[in-house]
Amino acid sequence: MTTPLSTTDPSTTAVHAGREDLTALGLLVPLIDLATTYPMPTIEAGGTAYDTIGAGERPDGQATLVYQRLWNPGVDRFERAVAALEATESAVAFASGMAALTATLLAAVSAGTPHVVAVRPLYGGSDHLLATGLLGTEVTWATPSTVAESLRPDTGLVLLETPANPSLDLVDIAAVVAQAGEVPVAVDNTFATPVLQQPALHGATLVLHSATKFMGGHGDVMGGVVATDHAWTARLRQVRAITGAVLHPLAAYELHRGLQTLPVRVRAQQESAGVVARWLADRCEVSRVHYPGLEGCDPAGLVGSQMTGPGAVLAFRLAGGYAVASALLERLELVTHAVSLGGVDSLIQHPASLTHRFVVADARPDADLLRLSVGLESVDDVLADLDKAFANLP
Repeated sequence: MTTPLSTTDPSTTAVHAGREDLTALGLLVPLIDLATTYPMPTIEAGGTAYDTIGAGERPDGQATLVYQRLWNPGVDRFERAVAALEATESAVAFASGMAALTATLLAAVSAGTPHVVAVRPLYGGSDHLLATGLLGTEVTWATPSTVAESLRPDTGLVLLETPANPSLDLVDIAAVVAQAGEVPVAVDNTFATPVLQQPALHGATLVLHSATKFMGGHGDVMGGVVATDHAWTARLRQVRAITGAVLHPLAAYELHRGLQTLPVRVRAQQESAGVVARWLADRCEVSRVHYPGLEGCDPAGLVGSQMTGPGAVLAFRLAGGYAVASALLERLELVTHAVSLGGVDSLIQHPASLTHRFVVADARPDADLLRLSVGLESVDDVLADLDKAFANLP
């Protein structure tokens, strides 16, 4: 039997959540179950298990697990750990962050509520998926203050991201929830992680993550997860079972392991990001730094109330425009020019050309903006690399 953790401290929760039964099993780390299918004791037992799992319910300890697309014990452990960190009833894991968002949108469409109110800016892939209407959704783009007036009778979801990608804008979750009324609010919490922000405590119904980023933390595993209540969990598991966007058991093991060091990594990276942000703000080549820890970047005072810290990602604009931004990227040596974020390596990229390339022109990030995810290298070495790159600009 699994005993729930009695702590709410994310440092302890990250280490032990999803592992509460290991001592009783005589294990220190979870086993990896790679089976794609399971023996059926009887036709009736298999059918009962299929009905239970197919309806989104957790199988009991004696039930056959039927098939990996329906259930895997290692994936379940990761999901329980994320739910504990996000203070939600449960969670559902997927093969990627975009698969998690896709399942959420399909669940809304299948319920007859295909209209989505989305607060820009969002991650470019999320923006693009909504803009295409590929999944049968219809989107109304809103600002944090225009959510209420954007709602319709068929609105099934309000979607926002805070801190936003790539502008680092902060959104008051509780204020949006109040505007949304009975419509569920989904918050992409990838940048903040549950270490710095728990949207469910501010009224959000669904909390989305690209687990590829901070949760994995090492740039070597891909996944997504939605932390939510039991009702939405059942709907999302049904979508996952039907569409097959499952998280592989080995990926689940790696992500679950990544959670154990998540608080330590996030806090260390955040400390370095603050140093880098202040250093960039003093450079004449930089026209503006976007980072919630800087004066003027958090006008609503959400850091300290909604968030416990400003995070480890920042963005900055070059006074010389795109040409200087491009030249800077070519001259960096330690900081890697690559998409993604949240890993131990410092990564920098040009959103307008890469992650947000397919966002419509009037909502696309400006061409002079670069996004920097600060890793675990010595902050002095990161600054030295940036300084050298600035010094060698044409």
